Amino acid sequence: MDFPPFRPVSRARSRQLFDLLAGFTYSQVLYCTVKLGLIEMLQGQPLSTAAIAARIGWPAERAERLLKASISLDILERTSTGEVTLGIHGAALAGNPWIARFITHHSLLYADLTDPLGVLSGSKKQNQLKDFWSYADQRNAAGYTALMAASQQAVAAEILASYNFGRHTHLIDIGGSNGTFLKAAAARYPQLNLSLFDLPRVAELARANLGNRFNIHGGSFLDDELPKGPDCASLIRIAHDHDDAAVATLLAAVARMLPPRGTLILAEPLSGLAATAPVADAYFGLYFAAMGQGKTRTPDEFGRMAKDAGFATCELMATRNPVVTGLLRMTMP
Repeated sequence: MDFPPFRPVSRARSRQLFDLLAGFTYSQVLYCTVKLGLIEMLQGQPLSTAAIAARIGWPAERAERLLKASISLDILERTSTGEVTLGIHGAALAGNPWIARFITHHSLLYADLTDPLGVLSGSKKQNQLKDFWSYADQRNAAGYTALMAASQQAVAAEILASYNFGRHTHLIDIGGSNGTFLKAAAARYPQLNLSLFDLPRVAELARANLGNRFNIHGGSFLDDELPKGPDCASLIRIAHDHDDAAVATLLAAVARMLPPRGTLILAEPLSGLAATAPVADAYFGLYFAAMGQGKTRTPDEFGRMAKDAGFATCELMATRNPVVTGLLRMTMP
C-alpha cells in the first residue's frame, strides 16, 4: 500500500529485511578487511587506493571493490582528499585487537555454514568448529586457550565493574584457561586468595602464565571433585559450551565445593533478553550447533538448574555492556 505516512516505516523494514539477506556478505567484507591487515595498515596513515592495492598485491580495481564495500559498512571511510582511513568500526577494531582474532577465527564457522541446514539439524557430523573446540583432545589446548585469552580482558573488565569480589576471601575460577581473568582480579583485589581449575594441559599453560600467587589445579570439572576452600567461584563462558546434563553436573560440583552462603558468579551471553537476543540466540545458536554441543540459556533456566544443584538463589545482575557478557550470582543456603 502506497500511503505516504507509512513510507518511512516501509523503507526501514525493507532495509532491515535486506540486511538479513545480505548479512553473510557483510561479515565476509569484515573478514577480508581484517585478514588483509587493513586495520593496522590504515591506523594513523590514510592511504590511496593505489597504495593499498600495492601493499596487498591486488589489482587496483579489485582493491577498490573491497574498499568501497568496507566504506559502506563504516569499517573504513574516505577522506576529503580521496584517501582511505579507518571508519568508526575500524577504529573500534584498532582499539580492541582481540576482536580481530575472533573475526579471523570465524573462517571455521563460515566453512561449516556452507551447509546450515545440516549444521542445525545435526546431520552434518564433520565440522571444523567441533574439531577446534575438542576439549577431550587436549592437543589443541594452546590454540583454543590463546583464542579465549584474546577476549578475556574485555569480559574481565565487565565482570569486575559489576561485582565486588572484595567481600570474599578466596576466589576459584573454574575453567579459567590461562588465568587472564584471575590476573585482572588480582590487580583489583591484592588481598584475595586466587585459584584456577582447568584441564591438565590447560593448567600447565596457566602455570606458565601466572606467578606463585595463584593456586593452579588440573582436572576435569565433570569427573573430579573441585578443591575445597574457596568461598567464591566463577564460571566465565563455560556453561554455554556444554549441554544441560554436563552443566547440571558442573553446578552440583560447585555447590558441593562451596561453604554455606558461598557464591558462584556465572558470566556469559544470556538468552531471553531483548537487548542481546540476536547475539545470544541467532549468532551463538548457530555457533554452538556447528560446535556440536552447548547452548545459551535464560536466567530462569539457570535459576531452575541452580536450585536443583543446591543453590538457594540465582540473581541476574546488571553489566555495563550485556553484549560482552551477562552476569548471574548464585548463592548457597
